[in-house]
Amino acid sequence: MAAKSRHHRPGGQFYLGARGQYYFGADIWAYDFVFDACANGQQLKCLTVVDEYTRESLAIDVAGSIRSTRVIEVLSQLISVRGAPRVLRSDNGPEFVSRALLRWATQQGLDMALIDPGKPWQNGTAESFNGKFRDECLAMEWFRNRIEAWRRHYNEVRPHSSLKNLTPYAFGLQCGLVAA
Repeated sequence: MAAKSRHHRPGGQFYLGARGQYYFGADIWAYDFVFDACANGQQLKCLTVVDEYTRESLAIDVAGSIRSTRVIEVLSQLISVRGAPRVLRSDNGPEFVSRALLRWATQQGLDMALIDPGKPWQNGTAESFNGKFRDECLAMEWFRNRIEAWRRHYNEVRPHSSLKNLTPYAFGLQCGLVAA
């Protein structure tokens, strides 16, 4: 007896819409928030929007506070540029289930796929993206490394006209102010 073959399709999450239609992949945008804080303690809230089929990051909006009106502005801007998806998938956060957002989605003809409370895996595309975003971009070490890399570039690679087109490091060597 031959085993059934399993075919993996990109953007592998389905959604049975309120109107009884199945949606797949490119028809669905997932969105969520990532929270972080600056070194000075200021809170950051990042709205991320991801195309479930292509995994493309469509938007990252960063502010100290993002309310439903701002979510609507970001989504409206995306729709004006890319066209509308059929479904928006999110958790049940207050910004995502506000009357204003639900009214706007209805006016746009969008289905809302609200995941079950406490089940973030139902919004797996957004959660996966947010994890990568946090690890690869928001991590403090990333900023330190980027700043240190820029500082080294400034000192060792970038010539300065005021230093006879030498780098600060080369100029310091020439003047005997920097050890080789």
